[in-house]
Amino acid sequence: MTKEFSPQRLDVKAFAQAGGRLSGHDSLLKYERLAQEAKGLHPDLQVDWSAEGQWRMASDGIGQAWLGIKVRASLPMECQRCLGPVDMPLSVEREFRFVADEATADALDGQSAQDLLALSREFNLHTLMEDELLMALPVVPKHDECPSAVPLVCQDDDFERANADKPNPFAALASLRKVGKGDA
Repeated sequence: MTKEFSPQRLDVKAFAQAGGRLSGHDSLLKYERLAQEAKGLHPDLQVDWSAEGQWRMASDGIGQAWLGIKVRASLPMECQRCLGPVDMPLSVEREFRFVADEATADALDGQSAQDLLALSREFNLHTLMEDELLMALPVVPKHDECPSAVPLVCQDDDFERANADKPNPFAALASLRKVGKGDA
């Protein structure tokens, strides 16, 4: 009999020991925090994901629970160059090693090159995937090449008029230069 695993309440150890596999094709609307980053969100946007559990033996002979995830999505955002809509492809492929608890994860974090998480019998796989997609978001979303030319000149007539009336703060330095040459 094969055990059924739920991505919302995943028993990570049992999933890893069973070599479990899960996958899905969810609406982006299901990922509330990620959806808040989107511009022009619609129900057809999808998040494709898969997860695989593995039970690996460490060098000391103790078994370890591992979880690998692959997540793909396209998020509509606003290009920071042309301010038009841009679809940002997001792709995450990560592996996590699970340890007994948060204290162990914190203690081993500096020593380990692996990503460590605490074991749980009710681990929310969707929350992990959403966290990873949020971290994959570009700091400055933009097109590789904007569809329309972007004007790079900024002119403000009020600013130009206000600055024309102000004396140049470095004008006094010019008069000092003349005095210095006259003394030589």
